[in-house]
Amino acid sequence: MLNANREPPPPAAGRAGMKKDLPEHFKDYHHVWVFIELERGQVHPVSFELLGEGRKLADKLGVQLAGVVLGPPGEASWHAVAEAFAYDADLVYIVEAPLLGDYRNEPFTKAMTDLVNTYKPEILLLGATMRGRDLAGSVATTLLTGLTADCTELDVDPDGSLAATRPTFGGSLLCTIYTLNCRPQMATVRPRVMALPQRVEKPVGRIVELKLSMVEDEIVTKVLGFLPDAQSAKANLAYADVVIAGGLGLGGAENLQLVTKLARALGAEYGCSRPLVQKGWMPAERQIGQTGKTIRPKLYIAAGISGAIQHRVGVEGADLIVAINTNPNAPIFDFAHVGIATDAIRFLPALTEAFTRRLSPHSRDKLAS
Repeated sequence: MLNANREPPPPAAGRAGMKKDLPEHFKDYHHVWVFIELERGQVHPVSFELLGEGRKLADKLGVQLAGVVLGPPGEASWHAVAEAFAYDADLVYIVEAPLLGDYRNEPFTKAMTDLVNTYKPEILLLGATMRGRDLAGSVATTLLTGLTADCTELDVDPDGSLAATRPTFGGSLLCTIYTLNCRPQMATVRPRVMALPQRVEKPVGRIVELKLSMVEDEIVTKVLGFLPDAQSAKANLAYADVVIAGGLGLGGAENLQLVTKLARALGAEYGCSRPLVQKGWMPAERQIGQTGKTIRPKLYIAAGISGAIQHRVGVEGADLIVAINTNPNAPIFDFAHVGIATDAIRFLPALTEAFTRRLSPHSRDKLAS
């Protein structure tokens, strides 16, 4: 079921004709699970963001919040367990096995589906990372359940149905999707869409261990080695504190230097809207929006960006949004905290110069005195 334009989801009674009684074997599915993603021994931050969101869902349903750790034997997996409790999990399920040291679809799918079939969660959330997307699709297919991908909002109805909202039709509409008659109800959420909850040091709570019922000979794919991507550290938009971005309002690719110069003056990351990537003016790793990177910086400055919904859902989590656009009726002014109706091509150099003077060592010395 789809619900466009952020209209309130229809009440449970309004969906009574569409929702059948759950099959008897699904009625004992309870609790909210979050996949704790381990990447080269480190927990991906999206896991903590999902624990924060999962806590809200679990509290509304009156059930427990559980973390799910799939990893190799050793310190990294048990550190992930401890971190799940620090981010408010009630219990943690763990599958430890040498086969889970490097991500491969087959053993991870087997471990997750075995856990689900044994302990029966009502809701299962995963990060929409490369491995999270791969695992979620495989698990949903194996379990014959529904999956809503790249969600921007999660909620539950009084009848316990997961309401998962995501953009559709190229980002022009927001739709709320329900998996009414299957369990678990699954969703993926992109990094930085949800706020990071506060970490509170807590003792390790209840842990449930399950053995992986698979051997190496059953796995088709083999890991021969690991070669890190030399480009992977160049753009860190998702976790930057300050981001400057440009759009078609800048007129041409040559004017993107105005964005990069301001970013350099502020020690910020820089990016762009989708049309600039489509024109080849910036690489895809710099795209901001629903089909690019989702960001939650302390400060976001958008120059020459109209603010279509596809872009809005990727930036609306920013603490402060400053929009610069010649069109005073541009959609971005509807959600920006500060709007400046002027020509970004003339305004950005002046802004860069002002920040450079303000932040130069000589200026800091004068301010300190």
